[in-house]
Amino acid sequence: MGMTMQELREQFYEKLQQANAAEAFEELRVRYLGKKGEITGLLKNMGAIEPSMRKEYGAKVNALKEEVENSIKKRIEEAHARELELKIAATERYDLTLPSTLETGSYHPITLVQREVEQIFASMGFTIEDYDEIVDDYHCFEALNIPKHHPARDMQDTYYLDNGQLLKTHTSAAQNAIMRKYGAPLRAIFPGRCFRNESTDACHENTFFQMEGIMIDENISISNLIYFMKTMLSEVFQRDIKVRLRPGFFPFVEPGFELDISCLICGGEGCPSCKNSGWLELCPCGMIHPNVLKAGGIDTEKYTGFAFGLGLTRLAMMKYGIKDIRDLNSGNLKSLDQFVK
Repeated sequence: MGMTMQELREQFYEKLQQANAAEAFEELRVRYLGKKGEITGLLKNMGAIEPSMRKEYGAKVNALKEEVENSIKKRIEEAHARELELKIAATERYDLTLPSTLETGSYHPITLVQREVEQIFASMGFTIEDYDEIVDDYHCFEALNIPKHHPARDMQDTYYLDNGQLLKTHTSAAQNAIMRKYGAPLRAIFPGRCFRNESTDACHENTFFQMEGIMIDENISISNLIYFMKTMLSEVFQRDIKVRLRPGFFPFVEPGFELDISCLICGGEGCPSCKNSGWLELCPCGMIHPNVLKAGGIDTEKYTGFAFGLGLTRLAMMKYGIKDIRDLNSGNLKSLDQFVK
């Protein structure tokens, strides 16, 4: 007569205790759970069991079978965990502070210029703000003294969305929100991506970057505007830059100006980037219109201010000698990865 279930259980646990490798666990599984295994053999004794006891006997055999299966599975998992711990302990350790030998990427030239300009203005007491790319008509136009049907809107062919909002056409769209956030006095710059539905060429794109700046305080004048712009440009280019101010119309400033710099790509001789004029329009600017100040909750009897919209995309072209604005949005790494910093 074969072993009883209790004897079989004791024998199994004794051999399981001795097993410590995958092969040994597999041998145990075949010996006790296989078609010709010890536990399967217990069922062959069913004929010798009284009919009234067969159900109880079969249940005990199945319980033992499940117990053996779970015990083997648990030991296999424990063995795998120990094996993993040994591998981790034996793994060669690396100093993560060492420089990588892999080739690294680079920042986009517009990002480099933006960060540089942000640092310059921060050193002059300006806060750096962010603003949405999707705005409503009020903030993009009406709060900037550009009512509906004003001809100035024709200058900014706009991407409108189905819900009536639009992709902002200039960073000036943030002026109202920032005035209401801080009140006066105020110094802030707010860079961002802008969108206009216009034909592209060497100096025009439908997606470009600007940086808006505003300064509001008592007794602010054009002289303050000229000082801050010349200081910024001299820091960016690390040399004296030839600039000119010419009258320009923008509904949100009065008086308004166009600040141009001598084209650094052609040296002022004329090229496609400057439309052969020798000058590149860099920065529309002027004294903030009283209507814009009032919309922003500013007391126009006490405060005045200036605003400028710096073209970061064009500034990057000047700084790095990029001849075609379309290269900046091309994703061409051959053109862009030379600006590693």
